[in-house]
Amino acid sequence: MTKHRIVVVGGGFGGIQTVHGLKGSSADITLIDRRNHHLFQPLLYQVATTLLATSEIAWPIRRLYRDRKDVTTILDEVVGVDTEAKLVRLQSGRAIPYDTLVLATGARHAYFGRDEWEKLAPGLKTLEDATTLRRRILLAFERAELSEKTADRDALLTFAIIGAGPTGVEMAGTIAELAQKVLPPEFRNIDTTATKVMLIEAGPRVLAAFSEDLSAYAKSALEKLGVEVRTGKPVTEITEEGITVGETFVPCRTVIWAAGVQASPAAQWIQGEADRAGRTIVGPDLSAIHDPNIFVIGDTASVKQDDGKPVPGIAPAAKQQGSYVAKVINARLANKPAPAPFKYFHQGNLATIGKRAAVIDFGRIKLKGGLAWWIWGLAHIYFLIGTRSRLAVAWSWLWIYLSGQHSARLITQKETLKDEA
Repeated sequence: MTKHRIVVVGGGFGGIQTVHGLKGSSADITLIDRRNHHLFQPLLYQVATTLLATSEIAWPIRRLYRDRKDVTTILDEVVGVDTEAKLVRLQSGRAIPYDTLVLATGARHAYFGRDEWEKLAPGLKTLEDATTLRRRILLAFERAELSEKTADRDALLTFAIIGAGPTGVEMAGTIAELAQKVLPPEFRNIDTTATKVMLIEAGPRVLAAFSEDLSAYAKSALEKLGVEVRTGKPVTEITEEGITVGETFVPCRTVIWAAGVQASPAAQWIQGEADRAGRTIVGPDLSAIHDPNIFVIGDTASVKQDDGKPVPGIAPAAKQQGSYVAKVINARLANKPAPAPFKYFHQGNLATIGKRAAVIDFGRIKLKGGLAWWIWGLAHIYFLIGTRSRLAVAWSWLWIYLSGQHSARLITQKETLKDEA
């Protein structure tokens, strides 16, 4: 008899957790991803803002499963699924057969119908995104140092972050600290403390998923770092010269998008029902409504909680879904009863504001300030993969905390002033 064939698409939190949970299942597992590494996305902004190196938050997928003979890793991009023939079609032309399919393909940036903004305002989902943003941030200061026109210099020293969720708040606080505390001694022609960092949110407040008191604290903490927080008005235009907030134009050369995401096209691949954000609507066991042999998890799945609210698209949710789907598949393979329907356990919301403050919302328990920052740091170190990564990140943070110096301020990948112009 041939072994049961399980194909997992996506090496993010959900996909990796699914493969971990299938250990010992006696099935043949194929893990497909268009990149060769698993990425710890919650710390991606720290690569973009020069706090951490890329190798500290990413791990080769093949290394993770080098001792798992039941796991085959394929570096390729999925372009479609033939549900009748049970084949996953790849960009290379190959077709991978499956008996059970798990789609954990994540999400991409959503520009609300203004896709032309992507080139001018890159988002943050991949290592390539992070190094692109790091390049633009550092080159803005370098160009300002060479600029002879006051207006150009001011525009170069203006940074706009669109979207005030955790990523936007964390980016704004770190860029402000970089300009206010790290860079001033290193430049001769510009005063980096005059840098203007704007955090723009169309909604009424920052960190909308947090309680109002923590949101207010985050806004106050950002303003103490020198961040200008603008709420209640959306960005209506982005050009190479700047942005328009409501009806007000602001000269600005560096724009960062943190405002929204859209699911991968997984629902289209399987002809499944999707919500407005493109997420595949799944059943209580996280399988596709029309096909029990296909599971969809993570950012690309639309999962409802008991109160009708959607499960948030965050790493803990994806990991819980991956673990659950592995249990469902294991039960099927062993001809045992299926586990109870998926139930999401919310572990709290966390966001950091600079290097000495954070906010944590555990529901009944709410923390802010320095203690919250230490808990935030310990939680993130705990979820990193491997002792080496934990030690490397802990050392980098300790060095930054004690010295005030960022450890990864490198402009790489052919980035010169001429290349970027």
